[in-house]
Amino acid sequence: MENIYPKNFEEKVGFDRVRELVTLKCLCNLGVSKVQKSSFISDFDKISKQISETDEMKTICLMEDSFPVDNFIDSTPFLERIKLIGTWLDERELFDLRRSLDSIKALLTFFKKGGDETRYPNLTNLTKNLTYYPYVTERIDSILNKFGKIKDNASPELAKIRSEINSKQSSISKRIQSIMKSAQSDGFVESDASPSMRDGRIVIPIAAANKRKIKGFIHDESATGKTVFIEPVEVVELNNEIRELEYAERREVIRILVEFADSIRPYLDDLLIAYDFLGIIDFIRAKALFAIDVNGAKPILSSSSQINLRQAKHPLLYITLKREGKEIIPLDITLNVKERILLISGPNAGGKSVCLKTVGILQYMLQCGYLPTGLENSEMGVFDKLFIDIGDEQSIENDLSTYSSHLLNMKHFLKNAESNTLVLIDEFGAGTEPMVGGAIAESILQRFCDQGVFGVVTTHYTNLKLFASSTQGIVNGAMLFDIGKIQPLFKLEIGKPGSSFAFEIARKIGLPEDVLQSASSKVGEDYVSFEKQLKDISRDKRYWEKKRDNIRITNKKLEETEIKLEQELLSIKAQRKEILSKAKKEAESLLLDTNKQIENTIRVIKETNAQKEKTKEVRAELDEFKDEFQNKIASDDEAIEKKIEQIKEKQKHRAERAKEKSIEANEDQIQEEKEKTIDKGDKVRIKGQDIVGEIAEVGPKNAIVAFGNMMTSIDIEKLEIISANEYRKINREVSQPRTSTGVDTHKRRLNFKSDIDVRGYRTDEAILSVQELVDEALMIGIGQVRILHGKGNGILRKMIRDYLATHSGVKSFADEHIEFGGTGITVVKLDL
Repeated sequence: MENIYPKNFEEKVGFDRVRELVTLKCLCNLGVSKVQKSSFISDFDKISKQISETDEMKTICLMEDSFPVDNFIDSTPFLERIKLIGTWLDERELFDLRRSLDSIKALLTFFKKGGDETRYPNLTNLTKNLTYYPYVTERIDSILNKFGKIKDNASPELAKIRSEINSKQSSISKRIQSIMKSAQSDGFVESDASPSMRDGRIVIPIAAANKRKIKGFIHDESATGKTVFIEPVEVVELNNEIRELEYAERREVIRILVEFADSIRPYLDDLLIAYDFLGIIDFIRAKALFAIDVNGAKPILSSSSQINLRQAKHPLLYITLKREGKEIIPLDITLNVKERILLISGPNAGGKSVCLKTVGILQYMLQCGYLPTGLENSEMGVFDKLFIDIGDEQSIENDLSTYSSHLLNMKHFLKNAESNTLVLIDEFGAGTEPMVGGAIAESILQRFCDQGVFGVVTTHYTNLKLFASSTQGIVNGAMLFDIGKIQPLFKLEIGKPGSSFAFEIARKIGLPEDVLQSASSKVGEDYVSFEKQLKDISRDKRYWEKKRDNIRITNKKLEETEIKLEQELLSIKAQRKEILSKAKKEAESLLLDTNKQIENTIRVIKETNAQKEKTKEVRAELDEFKDEFQNKIASDDEAIEKKIEQIKEKQKHRAERAKEKSIEANEDQIQEEKEKTIDKGDKVRIKGQDIVGEIAEVGPKNAIVAFGNMMTSIDIEKLEIISANEYRKINREVSQPRTSTGVDTHKRRLNFKSDIDVRGYRTDEAILSVQELVDEALMIGIGQVRILHGKGNGILRKMIRDYLATHSGVKSFADEHIEFGGTGITVVKLDL
């Protein structure tokens, strides 16, 4: 394959083993042949078609118990043979043909049962050119019984022959029994002996000493020679006649089979196409089962050359670690037009080569029609060429050293690599004197940049790390290392170079300290300083990440505490008001009684001609007491209100401080992005949520946003622009927990409820719930949902349907059948 270099590329990345595992899952040789013939393709439409077919079959394997998998039998050798006139199929071959044709018919029925609205359009499309001929199976049924044997009535002549055979066998049986009884009564044959068969003839067992007592032909004798098996003369002629009838039967059976072969010969080309379809289905099913074993998923496909793998795993390593009960550490790898080449550095045995092989095998799997092992929101493009340089290619026969072989590979790469080529180079420049090897590697890397080549390169050379950090189109990556435990973490971090940690590893192994000190002085102060800075950067980054996480957790706890305190104060306020209201009523009642008493006193004073000044003094004291009581109640209420306002103000200030100290993005950049008018291609977030997407189209009020591979129309006012870095970061944060907990589309389908009850909801709440239901259904491939809104005045029903009419993912909606709820339920069909 000219576009794949070297010829043993599959062995280099491990795809040869993948091919073996997929072969084991095939049901017949037709599928095995397809697996062996599958190869690397660079046609985007073909890749998209094959990936979609495998993804649909994966869904079938997980969700459809009725999918037919019995009697996948390869009948093509038999069919090819009977293309010659005069040839025929024997009984077994004919029976296999019958059963496998039933399997093909079952597959056609399965894929076409949905009519025009099939759930598996790509697989159903494979059946377009297939023709099923009932005549063939009907003709076989007229010849074979249910056990795969030729029927007695397959032809009138065969029926006559077999009838004669049965009649003569019955006569022979009766005659043998008569001879046996006579011989037993004469003592020539043991009383418990019985007739047996030898060479297709019925014979009598008799002691060797008495073999002359019965006339006939000896056909066999026992191992000891004490018993001989004699065919009596009386039945010899009958047996000969039966033998002649059996020959006639065989000739008639062959005539019937030849006649059948002649009758189906016009249909052979169509039958061979049908069996090719059976092999394709077997092959696709085997790929789907393998994808299930390794958590393979359909990525977002792009016709351009790019890689954006999320939670990627090497499938063979995944299987091995799973068997050992260990967890594989996934990788996030991005190659795009701005960052075409990823230069990975780090400690030995830290996972650099595994990372490189993972990229190679997943890209190769994709372009062979296999589902790569990564998250569904991974984005993968198409490359015309894949080149790899990995391992020891030393050759005694060709007098090539490892480095010479490496340079020959580089020569091929430089001569044939183009902008849509992916190169994979392990231990770049190694194998010769470091200074010279590093200089040559740097020059080659520069040429790759000039050619626009994509690549993943691993190295230990410091000059290449420095070159990558200052060269546009190349990005450093580091395999992380636990300095405390002196062991690799097998995690890839993009954006900074990694240290080889050679001195730390040597120190852990136990090399003498004076040797290490001498080595440090020999490599020079600059190198030690550079390695130290890399380690310090790595340590500091982990420290600040941990500190940031602690701050986030602390702030969340403080917010929860303040909310709880506010709720408690509001509760206290309500209780206080109730108590004060009750006390106020009691006080007013008391004051009323007091007033009555005073008025009564005043009346008595008046009646007794008391002084007016004294009366006014008593009334003033009473009014003063009343005012003090009411002011006290008012001051208590004001104190509670003031306390609540203080808490709210404190929350507001804390939120402002948190926003100012945000390490996620620069404040000025965020403000600039927020004020920017939303346009096609912008990265956006739904306000108040961690859901991010990309603008596909912009209208006057609404925008079409791509959330992963789902398109949704959303009010522009609900969106805010975010930076590309923030978009990638949130995507990583969202995808991480899904992988670690094993949540996938299959589980979401199993837990998904396609019915929703919005009775009693406000209109906006109902619309939001319906939107979430429809979006979730579209995301996991559910074709129909039901909304229970009740009948009532029909207002909620109308508003929901007005919304559904504007949703791009809704194909149609209608009332439920009258016996299941009628106009109180809306059934929504989605456009998958």
